[in-house]
Amino acid sequence: MKWSSNIMTRPKPDEHNSSDIVIIGGGIGGLAVAIHLAELLPQKSIILISKDKPGESNSRYAQGGVAAVMNHITDSFEKHITDTLNTGDGLCDPQVVDLVVRDAPLRLKEVITWGTSFDYDDRGNIELGLEGGHTASRIVHAKDQTGFVLVNALLRKLQAYPQVQTRWETLAVDMLTSGKDQNQVCCVAVLSKEGLELQSIQASVIILATGGAGQVYPVTTNPAIATGDGIAMAYRIGATIADMEFIQFHPTALKISTPGTPFLISEAVRGAGAYLVTAAGNRFMFAYDKRGELAPRDVVARAIYTEMKTQNIYLDCRHISAQKLTENFPAIYKTCLRYGFDLGRDLVPVTPAAHYICGGIVTNKDGQTTIPNLYAIGECARTGLHGANRLASNSILEALVFAYRCAIHVASHASFSTCSFHTHQPVRSTDVTDTDRLNSIHMRIQQCVHQSAGIVRTNQGIQSGLETIVKLESELEEAEQKVQPNWVYYEVRNLLIVARLILKQALQRTENRGTHFNTDLVTHTKMHTIIL
Repeated sequence: MKWSSNIMTRPKPDEHNSSDIVIIGGGIGGLAVAIHLAELLPQKSIILISKDKPGESNSRYAQGGVAAVMNHITDSFEKHITDTLNTGDGLCDPQVVDLVVRDAPLRLKEVITWGTSFDYDDRGNIELGLEGGHTASRIVHAKDQTGFVLVNALLRKLQAYPQVQTRWETLAVDMLTSGKDQNQVCCVAVLSKEGLELQSIQASVIILATGGAGQVYPVTTNPAIATGDGIAMAYRIGATIADMEFIQFHPTALKISTPGTPFLISEAVRGAGAYLVTAAGNRFMFAYDKRGELAPRDVVARAIYTEMKTQNIYLDCRHISAQKLTENFPAIYKTCLRYGFDLGRDLVPVTPAAHYICGGIVTNKDGQTTIPNLYAIGECARTGLHGANRLASNSILEALVFAYRCAIHVASHASFSTCSFHTHQPVRSTDVTDTDRLNSIHMRIQQCVHQSAGIVRTNQGIQSGLETIVKLESELEEAEQKVQPNWVYYEVRNLLIVARLILKQALQRTENRGTHFNTDLVTHTKMHTIIL
C-alpha cells in the first residue's frame, strides 16, 4: 500500500475506522448519491464527508435551475441535445448528452417526490424559464434559489437513512491505494476543522463529489471551500484528468469593490428579458452574436471582457415590471438593493467571474474513474456532457443523473472487501503554523492563473504562468519544513495542482474551443445542427 503523495502526518491505527462506502462532498451530487445508495444497499455502511457545515457547497448558490424537457409541445429531447452539443463546441460526448437529456425528467420527478418544491404556473404546470444557449424554455426552478431549495430538500431526505453517517467540517486530504499493482483506492485520510492530526477511513468504494475549484481565481462566484480537492487527490493517485483548460466564466457577477465572493446575477434574469448595455444604455451583444444576450456564456463573457477594456458594462432590467422582478428574482432583487442598486430603476454594474470547470476527473457513463473503486460525479468529474463549454443549468442535471447512475453501478458491481492497514508514521513535531505565508502563496496562485488563463489567453502568458507555478511549488516545499500541516496548507497544495493542470492543458490545446480562447490560435468554426 502507498499514500498518494508526501503527506506529512500519517493516520494512526488507533484512529482508524471503516465504512463500505465513503462519499466526499456535501453538494447535490454527494447528497443524491448517498440517498440512492442508502435505498439500494440498506445493509451497507456509508460515510459522507463535507468540508463545511450542512448545506454549504457550490450547489447551494445555483440560482437558475435544472434544464429538463418537461413540455413536449414547445420543446423536445432533440432540441435540448442539440443546444448542449452546440454550446459544447464540438467536444461533448454525444452518447452522454443523449442519456443525460433523456433521463432528466425522471430525475426531476424523483427529487420532487423527495420534497423539492419547484415553481408552478396558475394551471398547475411546472414553470419553465429560458437561459442563454437554450432554444426553448426548459429551466425548472425555485425562484432564484434553486440550488438552496434542492440542497435543503436532499438534506431532509437524507435524515431518513441512519446508515449514512455524516461528518461535516471535515477535509479529505488524500487517498490510499492498494492491490497487486497499488492501483485501487481503499482508504482516505481526513482532517477535522479543529483537528491537528490526520485520521483514516477505510472503504471499499470512494465517491468524489467535491465540486469545483473556483478559488484558483481571484474573482469567482464559488465559495471559499471550492479549492479543487477531489481533482487534486485523484491526480495524485494517477487518475486521468482532462479538459481543465475549459473554465467557464459567468458573464454577470455584480461588480462592486466590497471584498469577498462576488454576488452572481443569474442568467435567468437575461432570459426574462434583461439587456447588457453600456453606460449610455446601448446594447452591444448583437454585434458579437445573433442571439444577443442569450448567446452561450463563453460568447457573452468574452464580449463583456472586450467591452470592459474601454468602458463599464451594466445589466439593464428597467423595462421589466417591478412585480416580475420581485416575484421571480426575490433574492437577487434584495441583494442588489442591499448594495445600492434597484433592479427596476438602476443600471447594475456587472463583470465576468470564474464560475465552473467543464473538465476534471475523467469518468465513464457510470461515474467510474480510471482508478478501480473510485468514482467521481458533479463538477469535479469530466463526464463528456459539457465539452468545451457548459450549457446553462445542465450542471445540477448532470449531478442528479450521474448520482443515480453511479449508485446503480456501485450496487450492482462493487466488491465490498477490505484491505489491511497496518503501517503508519508518527506525527512529527513542527513549528507554529505560518498561515500568512500560505495565504500569500494562495493569492499569488490566483494572480498567476488570472493573468495567464483568464477569459483571453496567449501562449507566452500560459508558459509564464507555468513557470510561476513551479516557483510557488518550490516555495510550498520549503514551507513544509516550517509549517505544521493544516487545513490551509492542504488547500493551497491542491490549488497548485489545479493551477498546473489548467495551464498545462491550456498549452496543449491547439485550437480555440468554447471557453478556451487563445489569441495565438486559430478559432474553431462552430458547426450548428438545426432541428426543424
